[in-house]
Amino acid sequence: MNSSPLPNGRLLPDSQSWNSSGSEEDLDAEPGPGPHGGVVEFSGVLSKWTNYIHGWQDRWVVLKNNTLSYYKSQDEREYGCRGSLCLSKAVITPHEFDECRLDISVNDSVWYLRAQDPEHRNQWIDSIELHRAESGYGSESSLRRHGSMLSLTSATSGYSATSTSSFKKGHSLREKLAEMETFRDILCRQVDTLQKYFDGCADAVNRDELQRDKIVEDDEDGFPTTRPDGEFLHNNNGSKEKLFQCLSHKGINGIDFKGEAITFKATTAGILATLSHCIDLMVKREDSWQKRLDKEMEKRRRVEEAYKSALSELKKKSHFGGPDYEEGPNSLINEDEFFDAVEAALDRQDKIEEQSQCEKSRIQRSNSVPSGDAYSTVGSHRFAEKVEEMVQNHMTYSLQDVGGDANWQLVVEEGEMKVYRREVEENGIVLDPLKATHSVKGVTGHEVCHYFWDTDVRNDWETTVENFNIVETLSDNAVIIYQTHKRVWPASQRDVLYLSAIRKIMANNENDPDTWLVCNFSVDHENAQPNNRCVRAKINIAMICQTLVSPPEGDKEISRDNILCKITYVANVNPGGWAPASVLRAVAKREYPKFLKRFTSYVQEKTAGKQILF
Repeated sequence: MNSSPLPNGRLLPDSQSWNSSGSEEDLDAEPGPGPHGGVVEFSGVLSKWTNYIHGWQDRWVVLKNNTLSYYKSQDEREYGCRGSLCLSKAVITPHEFDECRLDISVNDSVWYLRAQDPEHRNQWIDSIELHRAESGYGSESSLRRHGSMLSLTSATSGYSATSTSSFKKGHSLREKLAEMETFRDILCRQVDTLQKYFDGCADAVNRDELQRDKIVEDDEDGFPTTRPDGEFLHNNNGSKEKLFQCLSHKGINGIDFKGEAITFKATTAGILATLSHCIDLMVKREDSWQKRLDKEMEKRRRVEEAYKSALSELKKKSHFGGPDYEEGPNSLINEDEFFDAVEAALDRQDKIEEQSQCEKSRIQRSNSVPSGDAYSTVGSHRFAEKVEEMVQNHMTYSLQDVGGDANWQLVVEEGEMKVYRREVEENGIVLDPLKATHSVKGVTGHEVCHYFWDTDVRNDWETTVENFNIVETLSDNAVIIYQTHKRVWPASQRDVLYLSAIRKIMANNENDPDTWLVCNFSVDHENAQPNNRCVRAKINIAMICQTLVSPPEGDKEISRDNILCKITYVANVNPGGWAPASVLRAVAKREYPKFLKRFTSYVQEKTAGKQILF
């Protein structure tokens, strides 16, 4: 029977021949320590992390047939395991800091286990690795037992049946990379083996050349040379025919060159197949990764939008950041945030006022307008001269035209109403004078000024005042009033103490219109001192109303259709505090037109159908 030499010198019958790997291990796998050539069962107590409530609990853990199972206790094995993991694709990770802990993960399932000591943990890790190696995962011998490098057939076909199914498994790429590591180790050993063979061949050639040179020298001397085994190296005729015998495979370190070459070829083919498989895996998973990336980017975009929206809403709420974000010299809120918060607060106040106006309209309050004679004199009180001075100044300057060198800027124009402003700042505080002109049909100047001055109806049309009280009544047409205004967060709350006087301006000639005036200017009073709760504002305000009458047709009496009230409203306000100039100007531009429209509408409603009072 013919035979072939094995690497260790044994003969292999031709009927058995070499497999694709050319490895002896494929034929003569060494049995494991188990009774039937497998790995023995390993079991013991390990602590397993259950949850945050129960923490670590002792469990009976069994390692058998490449599967790790656990039971509540050793006595309850007959009732079945509570969980198991196949170790074929498991990742075992010894903990970095806890020397007794090891983590075993398969896909998304993770077991956290602790041994009683580091030595015990190492025993478990060694046993698990032994089972994994014996089952054919992660070791050189297992790869070679399973057809060396996927076998020549699988290498040339590109993918095995297992490879195509692995596309669906989350860790297939990791497994293939692990195979590549094993391939690399095998290939390095095979290269070393072949290098030894080549080195042996080179040594043999050198010895052959030396021996041949020696034979030639002996031949020239005419002496026949014999080898140690007695064979002549030339014939009797003196010919120089070389009689060397070819060195056998066994002669060079006992290496089977053909078998190693076949193994080398299979290894490289396996590497190429696995690389191709890895590339295909990455290409196929690229679409999935891209979709996941797109989803994550979309989620991020939505989260960023939600964050911006929430931040914007937070800026508008009164509890933005506590006291550090209120108006003050060290406020942490910037000008834009201050403006947004003030605007949001004013919007809320408008909604509340709309609801309260419905309730106020149900309550009709009878209020008689006194005759003009009661308001035609200054009266006698300690502020009489100051009142007279204020009245004359307003009649002189407030009725002047807005043109010329006054630098008035038109900021709002709505129908008959126009609002002008001059920008003035003093020590960083906005002191912009405001001037508004308006024409209202169906009411007289007397009626408009009365409702503006009368404190009994103040709350019916005034929406910015939180509360007020009369500090002192100076005369029938002059009172000192203290009032606090509703707070608009983050601005500080304001209060004001002012003298309010109403006057009928006597005409110089019969062609002058009937004119009424209400002036409000700040004063000091011992019964209303400034406090720490509010910022005291200073005001100088006047409302001048002139009644224009168009003659009725024929002998008809004058009706409200024939009268028109021309209103001039001027305001010089020093708000005090630390509010940004842009915010103060924006609020004034927004609130003054609303105030005039609301007030004049109220007067028209109160006087409708009543007797005209000049």
